[in-house]
Amino acid sequence: MQIEPDILSEAAKLITLCKAKGEMIATAESCTGGLIAGGLTAVDGSSSVVDCGFVTYSNEAKHGLIGVAQELLDKHGAVSEPVAIAMAEGALARAPLATMAIAVTGIAGPGGGSEEKPVGLVHLACAGNDRPALHRRRVYDGDRHAVRKATILEAYDMLSEMAGKSK
Repeated sequence: MQIEPDILSEAAKLITLCKAKGEMIATAESCTGGLIAGGLTAVDGSSSVVDCGFVTYSNEAKHGLIGVAQELLDKHGAVSEPVAIAMAEGALARAPLATMAIAVTGIAGPGGGSEEKPVGLVHLACAGNDRPALHRRRVYDGDRHAVRKATILEAYDMLSEMAGKSK
């Protein structure tokens, strides 16, 4: 499978940084469907940095696999800051070797958006051992491919930021 060159380049930079910092990554992906992990594992040497990935597209998977509280899903909806943070924290807690986890949940389109939660809205969260969680809310322009690609690159950026905070 061909991964776009800019995604591969950013993934390689992240892998190098994580090796140097002794970080291991877990992913919890909804709207990207495993593409964050896929980009990372396309890089030679990624096995020393990538622990595991959870594709939690449905609310049931978010709850059952990574422990997102049903009350959060009911109150805020899957595409929200509290759910993104719970996804990251849940993935980190369930990944045997991970020291940090990235989570993404959003509306990639073309349908599914609303006035409150438009197409292109993505919540990203990163959790790390002994570090405060990071959260970003983004509304990306473009089609489904553009939204997912922008999300992948933003996720790599957040993981790099979190790795920079390690001891």
